[in-house]
This record gives sequence, C-alpha cells and structure tokens, in this order.
Amino acid sequence: MTDESAVDIAIDLDHAPEERPASSSRSVPWLVATGVTVLAAALGLTLTLRSGSAPACAAARPLAAAPPTGNATHSGKATFYDSKGTGGNCSNPAAPANRLYVALGPTEYSAGAACGGFLDVTGPKGTVRVLIMDQCPECAPGHLDLSREAFARIADPVQGLVPVTYRAVVNPPLPGPLTFRIKEGASQWWFAVRVGNHGNPLRSVEVRQGDRGAWQSAARQDYNYWLIASGAGPGPFSIRVSDVYGNRVTVGGVRLLPGQVQNSVVRMYGPGTVAATPRATASARPSTSRPPVTPTPARRPVEVAKASASATGTPTTPPAAANARWCTG
Repeated sequence: MTDESAVDIAIDLDHAPEERPASSSRSVPWLVATGVTVLAAALGLTLTLRSGSAPACAAARPLAAAPPTGNATHSGKATFYDSKGTGGNCSNPAAPANRLYVALGPTEYSAGAACGGFLDVTGPKGTVRVLIMDQCPECAPGHLDLSREAFARIADPVQGLVPVTYRAVVNPPLPGPLTFRIKEGASQWWFAVRVGNHGNPLRSVEVRQGDRGAWQSAARQDYNYWLIASGAGPGPFSIRVSDVYGNRVTVGGVRLLPGQVQNSVVRMYGPGTVAATPRATASARPSTSRPPVTPTPARRPVEVAKASASATGTPTTPPAAANARWCTG
C-alpha cells in the first residue's frame, strides 16, 4: 500500500586462467597427441575440483548482496561486540538508548541498504529485537554481531558464539516521525542527506528544489547518506522517501542546514502525523569546505566473543558441515 503526503517540517536551531604447456616438438601422430591432450585436460580439471578448498557450488552461486527482508526465517550464528556508544557504519548519531543493535556482514549489510531496519533474533534463551546499525567486515552471511546487551537477551554471554534464527521485522513500530540531517559541507552544489526513523530498509530517496520541478534521485552511500554529487539547489527542498515494501511519503520544507537534525511531522507509515515532535538537535559545527567521501568507520573485531568461545570449548568458526548450508536451497 502506498501512502504519499506532503507537509512542512518544524526545526529548532538551538539544539545541537592457467596457461596450457606448449606442444612437444617431438614427431607424434596428430591423433595420439590430441587424445593425450584431451585426457590430460580432463584429469587436470578433475584434480582441480577435488583439491579446491571451497565447495564448487560456492564459487558457482555467490550470494547476492541484499539485506534481510520479508517474512523468511534465516539460520546462522551470533557473537557480540560493543560500539562504545557510537552509531556505527550507518552514521547514527549514537547507539540506541536501549543498546539493542546488530552489525551485519558485507553481504547482508549490502552497502548500507540494511541500515535502519530491524531484526528479531532468536537464540537459546529467547528472542530480541535489534536495530541494524553497523557493518561487521569479517562476518560471513548469517553471522550476526550483536551488542552485548542484545546477546545477553538470547544467550549466556560466556558462550560467546551461539546458533540463532532471525527474520526481518516488517513495518515495526516507529520511534517517531522522519528526521533529516544534511551532511556537513553540503551546499547548493553538493547535497547529502541522512534519513532517520523510517523503520523498514529504504529503496530510494528523491529530492527537488521547493515543491515544483523534476525529482532528482539520490545515490545511497555505504555510510547511509543519500548523495546528489552535483547538488540539489539552495533549498528549501521536498524529499520523497520510499521503502522496500512500497511505503512512500513526501516531506516539504527541508532547509539547507548542514549538521542540523530536522524533525518532520510525517511518519513513514502508520497513523500519519503527530501533534508534536521532539526538539531538533544540532551536531558539530558545519565544515566550511566540501568533505571527502566519508570512510567506513573502523570496528573492533569480536575478540571478546571469540575469547569467551575458546574458553568454553565452543568453536569460533563453524564446522565444514555448517558451511554446506550455503550450497543448498
């Protein structure tokens, strides 16, 4: 179901290939030489397939990068880490207040496409709902790196590594109306915006000057900003936001205020608008120069979880049989 609306927003500025050997020069009948060559090639291929360290199916059918969506239940494993209060690779201003978050491996993080979505994760002790906030560069598909607090909801932290199942949360309750943060260094010639409180993973963000004219499509960056490299004008802007399930809304009156979080009165889905919104917050002082592309923030590897797993005899890597599940289905 598609929902489209357009309203102004309220802001508060006071808040912060290996080569085949050459043919022999020896005089050999053509038929015999050809037969030997074909046989050698066949044997070489067989030996290569048998001696490879990875399953042939894994090379033939790589997993496409995409965030978890829909109602499918996935099986995997979970470890934990601590973001130390930071908002992770998704450029959140901070970790959520309840500290229930997760980092996904590059395949499921999908260059930022998973940012802002939620997962329900079930382990030995129960289920926890977590915000997708970060990327775990060393994690394979199915490996969830939870916050310590989230891990403790589903397992004893001393275990360090546990099997889990997980699924995306479709249309989760929203923490509030949509928010927009124009990146430091933005101008009428270079535009980047981060959208918050959207609940489901986003499919697209479009921007136009004022409330007329053509929409410009912004390009998602892996640090969760949406970029128009040539700029979108001096503002104020209308911004149209669409998620992966077809929800779409339009918000007008977004001003070119780098570093400011601007709160709208429009929700991505659900009841629509609210009577009041939280006060806008201000981030660090805007930069006077155009910023380079934001680098991927470094994350602490999961040493704590792996050390705990070793101490209890729990393997820190899945057995070979476990990897075979990526070759099926």
